[in-house]
Amino acid sequence: MPVIEKVIDETPYIRTFVLDRTFRANPGQYVMVWVRGVDEVPMSLSYENAITVQKVGDATSAMFGLGKGDRLGVRGPYGNGFTLTGRSILVIAGGVGAAPLASLAELAHSSGISVTTLLGARTKTELLFAERFRQAGELRIATDDGSFGHAGFVTQLLERTDLSDFDGIYTCGPEQMMARILNIVKDSMLDRIQLSLHRYIKCGFGICGACCIDPEGLRVCADGPVFTGIRLANSEFGKYRRNECGMKVHVQ
Repeated sequence: MPVIEKVIDETPYIRTFVLDRTFRANPGQYVMVWVRGVDEVPMSLSYENAITVQKVGDATSAMFGLGKGDRLGVRGPYGNGFTLTGRSILVIAGGVGAAPLASLAELAHSSGISVTTLLGARTKTELLFAERFRQAGELRIATDDGSFGHAGFVTQLLERTDLSDFDGIYTCGPEQMMARILNIVKDSMLDRIQLSLHRYIKCGFGICGACCIDPEGLRVCADGPVFTGIRLANSEFGKYRRNECGMKVHVQ
C-alpha cells in the first residue's frame, strides 16, 4: 500500500495526496483507491504520483482525515486516457475535473501543441490548478459568482470561442456542464471532442457491469472513462446514471 508523503490543500474542499509511488499512466486514466474500513472509489491521477480529491462522500471525507505517513490502497491505472491530436487544442475544466486535464495540458505543451484552457469554478477560492494551466498556454477563467474572471459559467466562455481554431476539445467536470458543452459543439465537432465520465465503478476490469451506460452497454471502467462525443451523443449521458444499487438517478 502506498504511503502518503505530502498533503496539499488546493482549495477549501480539494486536497492533493502525494504518494511514494509513481504510476505510468496517460492523462485521463484512473486508479481505484481503497480507504481502509470505508470504501474503494475511482480517482483520476493529477500527477504521476498523486491524486486530487474533493470532499464529497464517505471515502473522500475519510481521506481528509489522513496525513503524511498514512497509507492508501491503490490499484491501477485502469481505463483509457485522452488522445492528443492536431496542433491546437481546447481544454474545458470544471471543478475537480481539472485534475486529469492539468496533466493533459502539460503533456500537450511539452509536445509543442498549442493549448487554450477554459477553467470554471463556483468561486475564486475553488479554482483548481490555474497556474498549471497558465504555464501550459492561454487561460480563460469563469466563476459562477463573478469573484474572478468571467461572471458566469465556463460554458458561456465556450459560446464566445471560435471552435474552428482547434483540432481537438477535451473536457472533464460536472456532467451537466459537459452535456451543455456537447450540445454547443454539435455535429460538426463530435468526432473531435473527448469527454471524461464519472460513474459508479466497482471492479475496474469491465467484468461486473456496474458502470455500463445505456443503450450500448459501454463500460466506463474499461471502454472509458474517456469517450468521444460521437459515442455519447445518443446515450444516457447528461440525462441519468445508475447508483450503487443499479437504480437510475437523474443527473444534477
